[in-house]
Amino acid sequence: MTPSPLIRRFPQNAQGRDLAVGDIHGHFALLQQALDTLDFDPARDRLFSVGDLADRGPECSEVIHWLARPWFHPVCGNHDDYVCRYESCDRENWIRNGGGWFQHLTPAEQAAFAVHYRSLPLAIEVTTPAGPVGLLHADCPFSSWQGLLDQLDAGVSGGRLRAIKNVCLWSRRRIERLDEGGVADLAALVVGHTPVRVPVRLGNVHYIDTGGWYPEEGGYFTLLDLNTLTPHFPLP
Repeated sequence: MTPSPLIRRFPQNAQGRDLAVGDIHGHFALLQQALDTLDFDPARDRLFSVGDLADRGPECSEVIHWLARPWFHPVCGNHDDYVCRYESCDRENWIRNGGGWFQHLTPAEQAAFAVHYRSLPLAIEVTTPAGPVGLLHADCPFSSWQGLLDQLDAGVSGGRLRAIKNVCLWSRRRIERLDEGGVADLAALVVGHTPVRVPVRLGNVHYIDTGGWYPEEGGYFTLLDLNTLTPHFPLP
């Protein structure tokens, strides 16, 4: 079975730390400040992102530069999916939710952004001493991580793939129901999408979008250490 491009797997980091960050939404300067506070070392450390790289913030065009950094590894979020589908998505809804920056790009620039965004995986798996840690934007559509991997590696397509993506990119069902069931076959699943005042853990599912993209309302970036599952709040 050929591994799906929708999944990206990473071996254990033997040299440094693996950190995960919540939704970024075009606030890369604030993210860099948070990394600096923790003495992030790009030669040894890796940063994983639960997606939503742009929209709403002032530095959306910086995404291209961040994607070129070999230590930065994001999954696709629902806002990123707008870019992937920019020729057919509901642009009015996208603009209402912060997508105006994209509309001001030239057609060539829009096409270039789409190429980069379409390479983003839907899921990431990172090996840690405690076992695999998964990253998705919103939630896992199966009770087990392996159930998701099996579907994606099997090359599921059409309506079935759209249904899987819909949960991975959009679902808030678990956190709305405060479902502690968790996701089997993982040490932890790390997600964003739903803003929370402080990190929330439901079973082994960690919600880490603490609103670094709306600092004017008291939001801040949480950086979760994937080896220890310890959240850090590196406020400037």
